[in-house]
Amino acid sequence: MAALLLSLAIASLSLLSLGNIAHAAETRPGAGKTLIPSAQSNDPEEMFQTYLVGMGLRDLGYEVKEPIVAQMQATFVAVANGDATYYAAFWDPLHNSFLANLGTDKVAPVGGIVANSIQGYLIDKKTADAHGIKTIEQFADPAIAKLFDADGSGKATLYGCDPGWGCERVIEHQLDAYNLRNTVKHKQGSYTAIIGDAIERIKAGQPTLYYTWTPLWLSSVMKPGTDVTWLTVDKTSLPADQANAVTDVDGIGNLGFPVNQQRILANADSKRKSGRPEMVRTNSYPTGRH
Repeated sequence: MAALLLSLAIASLSLLSLGNIAHAAETRPGAGKTLIPSAQSNDPEEMFQTYLVGMGLRDLGYEVKEPIVAQMQATFVAVANGDATYYAAFWDPLHNSFLANLGTDKVAPVGGIVANSIQGYLIDKKTADAHGIKTIEQFADPAIAKLFDADGSGKATLYGCDPGWGCERVIEHQLDAYNLRNTVKHKQGSYTAIIGDAIERIKAGQPTLYYTWTPLWLSSVMKPGTDVTWLTVDKTSLPADQANAVTDVDGIGNLGFPVNQQRILANADSKRKSGRPEMVRTNSYPTGRH
């Protein structure tokens, strides 16, 4: 079973992290086994993570092929269908809604890569301090929202998520739950592309609202507490499958988004099927960082 292979691999990687390199090298649990990762095509940070996991698996004896690269939903489908063996950036619980569609008999989250990844809304600190803005619910006030109008629509421009991402589903849910639909416009597209505009606006001293997550390079460019401020929520409202998630973060408050554990989503059957009509392979290493 591929899920079992990945579980063994993660356990072996833990041995490496504890300094038992010699022991792990002797056992070589991956000898004679081939793995194929799947990754998103428009996220260099995720590609970096995918290659990093692959490097560790190769050290453990696995043959790791080049990633199958596709959009978010297709990466999950590739793992479920057996075209890929694993996806190295599964967010639990943010991505759990995908599992119901894929079938838990086909995929299984295993191990852990990054603990306590947080996400939420931020605004530039200058505007937050000047207008006493602390929560996303305050954007239901047209006067507050209009401050963040970047396109002349009269609504606050929220630099948000790629279509199809797990965060899109949460944001769209909260636009209704917090009565923001008439005052906030969800700007979507390639996150890497649109967030550049948000950065330039903040540098120019213009009010800016955006969504992000950690770990991500953005928080080293726009530093929370110095350049930008996390927005909290008065009351958590999430899609039903995440309703019981932890959303409180020490030192910040209730961000309204689940605190996530990044895990590996593994194919539940090692048999790989032929045919990859929606997939393309990449032969270059990423330059981004996670």
